[in-house]
Amino acid sequence: MLKGIDPLLNADVLYALKSMGHGDELIITDTNFPADSVARRTVLGKLLRIDGVTAGRAAKAILSVLPLDSFVEQPALRMEIVGKPNEVPPVQAEVQAEIDAAEGRAWPMGSIERFAFYDLARKAYCVIQTGERRFYGCFVFKKGVIPPE
Repeated sequence: MLKGIDPLLNADVLYALKSMGHGDELIITDTNFPADSVARRTVLGKLLRIDGVTAGRAAKAILSVLPLDSFVEQPALRMEIVGKPNEVPPVQAEVQAEIDAAEGRAWPMGSIERFAFYDLARKAYCVIQTGERRFYGCFVFKKGVIPPE
C-alpha cells in the first residue's frame, strides 16, 4: 500500500502508466472484450487487469495519476453501441463523470465505431481489463503532460 496512490493501481498498471509518454493511448475494457488477444499486439504486449470493479471505478483510479491530453480535442473515446452510435449507456455516463471530476470541468468523450475501436486497441500502448460486466464498457484514454511547477 502506498500513500496517495489508489489501491486499485497494482504494480503492473502503475508501471505501464508511468512508462507511457505524451500521446500514448491506453484501453480500458469490459469483461467481454477479447482483451488478452488484443493486448498481445500492443506496445506493452501483455494484458493488465483491474479485477472486480466497474469501468467507472477503474477510470477513477487511472485518472488519479494519468493526465489526459489537452492538445487534442477528444483525449477520451467510448466504444459506440452497434446501430445506436449516439446512445450513451449508464456505464459510459459513469466514466464520463469520472473524467469530468478528474479534470475539474466537463470534457465530453468522443466516440468510435466498434471495429475501429478494435483496430485502435491493437496499436495502443496497453490494455487494462476491468471487472465491468455491462456491455460497451470500453474506452480509450490518451495520455497528456504534467506542466512544470
